[in-house]
Amino acid sequence: MKVFLGNAPWAKKGFKGVRAGSRWPHFEHCASPYMPFPFFLSYAAALLKKNGVEVLLVDAIAEGMDEEAYFTKIASFMPDLVMHEVSTASIVTDLRQGKKVKELLPAAKLAFCGAHDAMFDPAFLDQHPFLDFSIEGEYEFTVLELAQNLAGPKEGILGLVYRGADGAPRKNGRRPLAKLDDLPWPAREFLPMMNYWDNPGGIPSPSLQVHASRGCPFTCAFCSWPQVMYGGNKYRARDPKDVVREIVHCRDTYGFKSFYFDDDTFNIGKKRILALCDEMIRENLGLPWAAMARADTADAEMLAKMKEAGLVSIKYGVESGEQKILDDCGKRLDLAVARETVRETKRLGIKCHLTFTFGLPGETKETIRKTMALAEELDPDTVQFSIATPYPGSRLYRQLSEKGHIVSADFSEYDGGNRAVIRTDALEPRDLEEALRVATTLWHRKRFVSRVWANRGHFMKEFAKHPIASLRAVGGIFLPSPSRGAK
Repeated sequence: MKVFLGNAPWAKKGFKGVRAGSRWPHFEHCASPYMPFPFFLSYAAALLKKNGVEVLLVDAIAEGMDEEAYFTKIASFMPDLVMHEVSTASIVTDLRQGKKVKELLPAAKLAFCGAHDAMFDPAFLDQHPFLDFSIEGEYEFTVLELAQNLAGPKEGILGLVYRGADGAPRKNGRRPLAKLDDLPWPAREFLPMMNYWDNPGGIPSPSLQVHASRGCPFTCAFCSWPQVMYGGNKYRARDPKDVVREIVHCRDTYGFKSFYFDDDTFNIGKKRILALCDEMIRENLGLPWAAMARADTADAEMLAKMKEAGLVSIKYGVESGEQKILDDCGKRLDLAVARETVRETKRLGIKCHLTFTFGLPGETKETIRKTMALAEELDPDTVQFSIATPYPGSRLYRQLSEKGHIVSADFSEYDGGNRAVIRTDALEPRDLEEALRVATTLWHRKRFVSRVWANRGHFMKEFAKHPIASLRAVGGIFLPSPSRGAK
């Protein structure tokens, strides 16, 4: 049995797609170093390998591989099963590429996995007859069982959408969520490990991306992974000792100079976080690190312990400066607590990245102004502004569909980076796009002025020598360039 796992090429002129490993599939400028690690694919590859299945994992996006090279790689491996991780934003490309796989290898079976809710409906197989299977939600143990029973009956394989003996599509229901300590470490040996980059606060490269948990107990209507991939808000954590062993192994194997906990929400459960930090301190890792976190689940003691363990940068999702919007969307973030957490984070010298989202239900021009004012008040080191995107399968998608507030069915526009596919009671898509442009421009202008003022002597000397180049540099600073990597 041979299984090929792939993150297929996804690009357009001047831009690279970001798909596997991203909660926010979108396009990045080719000059951007950002590249998330494909956790689900690499865990699946490790599980298959551990159970004696011959496997090849290819992340074509991280390798900068074009379609011709990618399809050549698949054909030369001659797999029995090909599985592609897909996404809503890339689904048109994913379907075209899936059809190409079946043309190249008609005897091989083809499966789709990932956060695209439509493919969990059996009708999706009827609509796309070249597709043999799709997998609902977390897929590591489902693809293992599928590989072990590829020629046999599929009725008992939970998580699988398939065709029965009569040719009719059907599904077996969701598989229970995995116990994380039952999974082997990701199969990084297949991947271009030096090409993955998510370095909050400028943590040094090469940097390891690692998970210490999965899931989130909070109920943000817009967040797709808990709803689509996990089917709920259960929070699961790994054994802290095993997490640190993995970091040590990767540090010694690959020479990583930092690491980043890209969990859905890292800082849930104070006792566990303190235990994890104590384990890192005992091991004397000697590496700076960063984490994706909540701004209301990190008190002063936790932050101080994380700082002692090497934390240098943290990401918090704030999303709006209007408390009612946060309450109504299920975020359940107290802005007064968030303000205090950010202040304490900065007081400890930990760099802070904040994310804000325009267009959640209840958004008006006034609430947008409040969000921009909050971003200025909190004064993070880096910031990300985006437009709320209603991924199918999320509560936000259902809410906006019922109100008639989704204005585009073109999934290629669902990236929140510069296009609005929604409206609110008070705002049109163009208003949200303008808010994104203005907020990003003002932020970059503020940061530029701060840097110039802090280094005004040097800047004036350079301006005197190269006035035209300096003016061009000023213009470039004002161009919108949202910081990616959190949602």
